[in-house]
Amino acid sequence: MNSPQPVSRILGVAFLLQFFTSLAGGLILNMGLLVPGDTAAALLRIAARPWLLRVDILDEMVAVAGVIWLGVVLYEALRAYGRVSALTACALYFLEAVLGAVSRLAAFPLLALSSQFAATPSASLLAEADRALASMNFGYTLLLLVFCPGAILFYWLLFKSRLVPRALSLWGLITVIPVFFAIVLSVLGINLSFYFVVPYIPFEFVIGVWILIRGVRNAPA
Repeated sequence: MNSPQPVSRILGVAFLLQFFTSLAGGLILNMGLLVPGDTAAALLRIAARPWLLRVDILDEMVAVAGVIWLGVVLYEALRAYGRVSALTACALYFLEAVLGAVSRLAAFPLLALSSQFAATPSASLLAEADRALASMNFGYTLLLLVFCPGAILFYWLLFKSRLVPRALSLWGLITVIPVFFAIVLSVLGINLSFYFVVPYIPFEFVIGVWILIRGVRNAPA
């Protein structure tokens, strides 16, 4: 039997919020602002469109709130199937949110550096921008390093609970594990192909839509 619609909407919307804020942040940074291996070009892009970086920062703050919301909702839905695991996963989502907020603090100096560099290019400004970008990238890597074990715990509990079809929770569980290994290797300086991440990307959208349309099974009394 499916749960009441308001409960389904809360969990479905939480998943969709995570999907769309993550997608928007990636598109803004990777397609609109950053130029891999060319900090000077990135600074000139930011100087030309500083509002876009501000939108990215705002998007990340929404994503941070969404991570906390999703963690709490998943904890409430899944604690009956493993309170310690659900609480651990929720704590990891909270830590992910903190790391996401901190990683974007490094973006603020880029606003000033970009305008200064556009007016008077210099090696010192480039060096400062490189440090800011490196800080952002490392913060994002740490964020994913924390997210993956939390997601693995939550998706295992989803699989165990049968609140959604097991094939759906198994998709999330199986595809997030390669992401975790790719991030661990990235911390060690070994970069794997982006294709390791691709199978996971649509999961939050699909499960969010599924829950909104079909609902989730009621937990046993």
